[in-house]
Amino acid sequence: MSGALERSLREVSERLEQSLFAEEMSRRNGLLQSLDPRVKVVSFLALIIAANLSRHPAMIAGLYLLTLLLAWASAVPAGFFIRRVWLALPFFTGLVALPALFLTPGPPLARLPLGLIVTRTGATTVLFLLLRVGTSISLGLLLILTTPWAALLRALTVLRVPDTLVLMLGMTYRYIFVLLRITNDMFLSRRSRVVGRLSTAQERSIQGAIAGTLLAKSLHTSGEVYLAMQSRGFRGYAHTLRPGRITWRDYSWAAAVALLVGAIVFLAC
Repeated sequence: MSGALERSLREVSERLEQSLFAEEMSRRNGLLQSLDPRVKVVSFLALIIAANLSRHPAMIAGLYLLTLLLAWASAVPAGFFIRRVWLALPFFTGLVALPALFLTPGPPLARLPLGLIVTRTGATTVLFLLLRVGTSISLGLLLILTTPWAALLRALTVLRVPDTLVLMLGMTYRYIFVLLRITNDMFLSRRSRVVGRLSTAQERSIQGAIAGTLLAKSLHTSGEVYLAMQSRGFRGYAHTLRPGRITWRDYSWAAAVALLVGAIVFLAC
C-alpha cells in the first residue's frame, strides 16, 4: 500500500470523525446546549470583546477558567477542548508575538546566543497575548461545539448578518462535508485496488487523478444541490424547523453574562 495514499486516507477519515464528533457534542444534554442559540451568540460575542478589552491577566485567566467550567457543564471533554486550542496556538500567535520577546524594552530576563536578550517586559507581553488569544479562541470554539451548525447560522440574523451570507456559510459547511465523504470513498476505493508499493511518480499520478475527478464531481453535485433546493421551494431564504423560543434560563444566562462583562469593562476603563 502506498504511503501517500495511506496518509491521505487517514487524514480525510480524521476530518470526518472530527466533524461527526462536533455535531454529536452539540446535541448532548449540557448547560450551553439548553440555551437559545441567539442568546449564546450575543453573549459569547460580548465575552470575547470583554476578554480583549481587559488589561488584567488575572481577570483573563479567570475568564478562561470559567470557559473550562462551562465546557465541563456542557459535557465537552476537557482534553479534547484544551488540545484543540493550545496545540495550534503557539505556531500561529506565538510566531507573530515572538519578536516582542527581544524588541520590547525592559530589564533582561535571559541571554541567548547571537547577542539576543529576552526582556522581562517582552515575556510578560507575549504571555499576556497568548492568554488573551487562547481565551478568545476557547470561547468561540465552545460556542461552535455546543450549538448545531444550522442553529448557529440561523442565530447570526440577530447580528444583522445578511441572509444570503448565512445561507452561503451553511451550504459551504455541508458541501465540504459531502466532499470529504466523496474523497474518503475515492481513496478507500483506490486503496483496495493497490497491491504492493508504488513509485513516487505513480503516487502523484493517482493523487492528481483523484483531485481532477473530485473537481468534476463537485461541479456536478453543486448543480444537483441547487436544482434540489429549487424543487423544494427555495426562494433565497432558508427556513428552519425549530425557530427557537427564549425561556427564563436564557434570560438568567444573559443577565449573568451582562453583569460579568459590565464588571470587566468597568475595571478596564
